[in-house]
Amino acid sequence: MLRLTISVLAVMILFLSPVNVQAVELGIAPDGELLKVSLLEKQNSPEKTERYTVKSGDTLYRIAFNQGLSVETLKLWNGMTTDSIHPGDELIVVSNPNKLSVIDQVKQKETEPVQSVAAEQATPKELTMTATAYTAYCEGCSGTTYTGQNLRTNPDQKVIAVDPEVVPIGSKVWVENYGEAIAGDIGGAIKGNKIDVFIPSYDRAMEWGVKQVKIRILD
Repeated sequence: MLRLTISVLAVMILFLSPVNVQAVELGIAPDGELLKVSLLEKQNSPEKTERYTVKSGDTLYRIAFNQGLSVETLKLWNGMTTDSIHPGDELIVVSNPNKLSVIDQVKQKETEPVQSVAAEQATPKELTMTATAYTAYCEGCSGTTYTGQNLRTNPDQKVIAVDPEVVPIGSKVWVENYGEAIAGDIGGAIKGNKIDVFIPSYDRAMEWGVKQVKIRILD
């Protein structure tokens, strides 16, 4: 009975969806989870691709975000097992990131409202963070933040680098021993309850060291 049900489902998918035959053949395996994963992988494979050359200051998260992709999808397309990238590397990216498959559209409609509400409810107003400091002239730094602020020409800006999953990018925050700032940057090593505060002077940045500080998300 199970085999008959799966076969009927496969025929329906073949005639009613744009999924190719190979994906359907994988989908009729007895393992229901395998069906789901195989379809998603086929749908997420880029039909038309172009190459992006990594620039100084780029992160995998930023490239994926700008291309409308998830980090995991970008890594899958490029056979990557880590988030490490270097200036001059070439990455395969999709040439039309706004084109979504039927599965992607349904998935997006189902998850986006839930994720937005969950993120809003889960973001606390006050957090304890491990804080380090950085300058606009560190090795490999471009001096421009993720949100486009040029810290070399605007050294008085109060900016911190955050994990966007913990502190929303663009948020106005208050940081203990630092003051009010904008969460306008990200960093490969900034994950979880870690922040990097921008200090224009190299000596003062070194003096900051590593601190445990409280931050408040103001908006």
